[in-house]
Formats: sequence, structure tokens, C-alpha cells
Amino acid sequence: MRHTLNAIGLPLLAIAAALGVFGVFVSFAGVNPVDVWVLLFKGAFGDWFSWQNTLQRAAPLTLTALCVAVPARAGLVVIGGEGALVLGGLACAVAGHSLPLPAGLVGTLVICLAGALAGALWVALAGCLRQFRGINETISSLLLAYIALGLFRHLVEGPLRDPASLNKPSTHTLSEGLRIGGIAGSDVHWGWVLGVLACLGLGGWMRWTASGFSVRVVGGNPRAAQLVGLPASRLIIGACALGGACAGLAGAVEVAAVHTNANVSLIAFYGYAGILVSFMARHNPLAIIPVAILFGGFGAAGSLLQRRLGLPDASVLVLQGIAFMLILASEALRHVDWHSRLHRLRPGEKLA
Repeated sequence: MRHTLNAIGLPLLAIAAALGVFGVFVSFAGVNPVDVWVLLFKGAFGDWFSWQNTLQRAAPLTLTALCVAVPARAGLVVIGGEGALVLGGLACAVAGHSLPLPAGLVGTLVICLAGALAGALWVALAGCLRQFRGINETISSLLLAYIALGLFRHLVEGPLRDPASLNKPSTHTLSEGLRIGGIAGSDVHWGWVLGVLACLGLGGWMRWTASGFSVRVVGGNPRAAQLVGLPASRLIIGACALGGACAGLAGAVEVAAVHTNANVSLIAFYGYAGILVSFMARHNPLAIIPVAILFGGFGAAGSLLQRRLGLPDASVLVLQGIAFMLILASEALRHVDWHSRLHRLRPGEKLA
């Protein structure tokens, strides 16, 4: 019971505190914090249009958060989802243009698989560097993300550039038959469904399968995993590949459903926001879904804050940054037994 309250209560408390600190921050710009809080809610969840925008932004967050959550269950801190996302989007665009694919579901699945494969190989490289060369996966995945961004820009602006793209360099546009459409005619594309299914599937895999349990054992107690003969290196690299595949799929979905080609707009920092989503969800794939909706809503409300209150659209990034710091700080309180501490507070007694 105490663990459940901490797991749910502390993140909610951190978000509430972040909103409070953000309110103080915007007050220095002469804006009423209450107006900001109201517009954040309206811009995210106020009507059906807001919900569509929120879910559209939440779709890539569910997948990039899995890029952090799955390796985290194997004991790794991988933060290179942004690199896997852009390479996945690039692979999707290249496959859609260069391969003779049939229009429809089969062709769309192939280009999405191409994106997932690119992301899997890229993040698996961080796992290989950790296991075989002893290089810290947090540093290597971050540096690999910067390499991926540079490689993406070079290819999009150079060898893979569509000559017809003048002011905004991009790859060739996907054909209509390969694109991912909206659900029931709405602006919410099927990538949201893919993200939810990925969270449910990986959550079930970790909870109810032997291989998922083995990954958790490796992450929770490497020495015990070694003693029982689990293939730690294979499991760790596999977890990295699975996480990278999710981020690569996010990039493919963004290309096939939103941008229709690979261009600089694909660098929207969904990979970095996914780190925050995963940490707030405690690396639980099932908890990622509501957290992604929350932060997708924050992103959707940014333009409303700009139009109504004159705040920069990027001000929501400040809110996300504050939330990230407070969520990390709340980890220090996670194992505190508040009931026993309050019970020991008696008149005339001091807290030990």
C-alpha cells in the first residue's frame, strides 16, 4: 500500500509543484498564473480539437518513452531516443521512395519496420559498447544521438535531398498509399494506436513471459542473474534493441502520418521528452500511456499560451524541465515510510 501511494502520489505531487513553480516563473513576465493554469487545461483537454492535438503529440511520446523504459528494466539508463527517432524517420522515407512497395497496409508496415530496424540497430550499439567495451551507456547513447542528428542533417540536405525541395530541404515525399491516416476521419492518426499497443505488449511481455522476467532479473540483481546463468549481454543488448525499435517506429510514424517526408521538422525533441515521460512513469510501460497524454497536452497547450497571453510557444519546455527536476528530486522521498514518521511525531519529541 505504501509503495503504491508513493508510486502514484509522488509524481502527482511533483507535477503540482512544477505547475506552482511555473506559475511563479510566468508571474515575472506580468502574467497571472491562474490564467496560465486554466489555459494549460483548456489547450490540452478543453474540447475535442484539443484532445486530438494532445493525442497526436502523445503518440511519439509513448514510443520514445519505451526507448528509455525497456533498457531501464535491464539496469541501463539510455537517453538516446532522439537519435533513433530521426534515423527511423529517415529510414522510413528512404524505404518508401526506393523500394517497389504496394500501396496499402503491407507497404505501410514495411516502411514502419524499416524505421524500427534503424532505431533498433542504433540503440543496440550503445548496449554493445557497454557490454563489450565498458563504456557508460548514458554517455554513449547521448553522444550517438548527436551523431545521428548530424548524419540526418547531412543526408537530408545532401545525398537524399529531393531536388524539388527548395527552401526546406527534405527527402522525397511518400506516396499517398503509404501514409498513415487518421482514426475515423479525425486528426488522431493510427500511430497513437501503435504506441498504446506497444506499451501494452511490452508491459505484458515484461510481466508474464520468461524472457521479460529475465530482463528484470538482470536489471534488478546482476549478480543473481550471473549465478543462475542468464545470458546478461544478450538480454541487455536485446532490451536496447527493443527500446530503439520503439523510438525508430516513432520516427517512422511521424514521417508517414504527419510530415510525409524526412525534414528538419522531425527534430521536435520527442526523444528527450520521452526521458521525462519514462521517469515519471517509473519505467512502467502501462503507466507511460497516461503520462504521455499529460505531457502531450502540455505541448498542445503551448500555442494557446502564445496566442492568448503572449508567452513564447517554447515556455512549456520550461515547465517540462521544472517537472523533470522535481520528479528526480522526489526519488529521494520514495522509500520514506511517512506513516511511521508521522506516528513518531509526538508533542515534545523530535524526528530522528
